[in-house]
Amino acid sequence: MSGNSDNREVFIVDDDPLILNALTVVLSKEGYQVTGFAEGASFLAAAKSRTPTCVILDVHMPGQSGLDILKELNAQQYPAPIFIISGIGDIPMAVEAIKNGALDFIEKPFDATTVVTRVREAVEAWSRRASQADGGGLPQIFPGQDLLTSRERDVLGQIAAGSSNKQAGRELGISPRTIEVHRARIMEKLGAKNAADLVRIVLSEGRRA
Repeated sequence: MSGNSDNREVFIVDDDPLILNALTVVLSKEGYQVTGFAEGASFLAAAKSRTPTCVILDVHMPGQSGLDILKELNAQQYPAPIFIISGIGDIPMAVEAIKNGALDFIEKPFDATTVVTRVREAVEAWSRRASQADGGGLPQIFPGQDLLTSRERDVLGQIAAGSSNKQAGRELGISPRTIEVHRARIMEKLGAKNAADLVRIVLSEGRRA
């Protein structure tokens, strides 16, 4: 059985042994196999040699920050969801992490069981998305499409379908606040003034193209 448990493996990168231990306990109870890393270099080596089902990465790491690690990993293209752990004052950094490919962020102090739920939902949404056609119903061509990351296209597909932030978050396995981050970034990239404007750009221009 152990040879086939890679798809249940969660990587946790945190130099705080208390957090590492708490998350290991609750995730192991859920049937995940947890591998912990106290710094970025050993995590990067492992992440490049095998793909876990999920990564939980503290934004404040000794040596390399979580942001540095995301960039070195090329997190935008990484084939597993990545959560950032951030403190309450770290929201700008969490937003930066999302721009650099993190799926979502978990704020400290957190309830370890809530983290398990977030991981489960993200993994389910990730595999659901992998089994669906790319683009989520978006037209193949619309102005600015090449400026968007694949995750921004997923979020835009939800917006174009009329989903609220909460519905879109549930579908994609991320928090409504993270949907807001993506929505603002998509609007900025496509030059949209509001959500209605965004949908108009995508649908009307897409059809005309």
